[in-house]
Amino acid sequence: MLWIALVVNFTMFLVEVGAGVQAGSLSLLADAVDFAGDALNYAVSLAVLASALAWRARAAVFKAATMIGFGLYVLGSAVWSVWNGELPQAVTMGAVALLALAANVAVAWMLYAFREGAANMRSVWLCSRNDAIGNVAVLLAALGVFGTGSAWPDLVVASLMATLALHGGWTVLRQARNELDTNAAEGDSHGHVH
Repeated sequence: MLWIALVVNFTMFLVEVGAGVQAGSLSLLADAVDFAGDALNYAVSLAVLASALAWRARAAVFKAATMIGFGLYVLGSAVWSVWNGELPQAVTMGAVALLALAANVAVAWMLYAFREGAANMRSVWLCSRNDAIGNVAVLLAALGVFGTGSAWPDLVVASLMATLALHGGWTVLRQARNELDTNAAEGDSHGHVH
């Protein structure tokens, strides 16, 4: 399932980068960066799937850092675009958002069983869920841009997606740190003679 998720996310990254640049849409580019981050997350998850809990938790810390980095990047880009941005192409935004939503709903459905698992697998589920929510938001932004003739809906959605990434990253980071602390405590207790 993770291999399928990896291929879907990498493919959608390529599609959205092209469409985001062509349409001048920050929310599409934000979604593309998110797809790239998710593809990386799935690759890391595959690499550590059979590893000990401590290694899986360390991988989750890395993934949380990428989610937080993505969020900060998009927020910075949104601020920059307030003064330097252009009007995005609403039709391209909407069409690509629908395609991305279909891809993410399929991946989220496949990974639903892992939503309460260890931090590493939980981060995979959170990424997919957040992506599906983000795609609906990009679709709404496309409607907003089309209806108002303004770039503001695109910027607002890009900022909301960044906030989601920051929240998801923080959640995964907290759980991973708890797992590392628990693992260290168990290692200490096994290492001492009573």
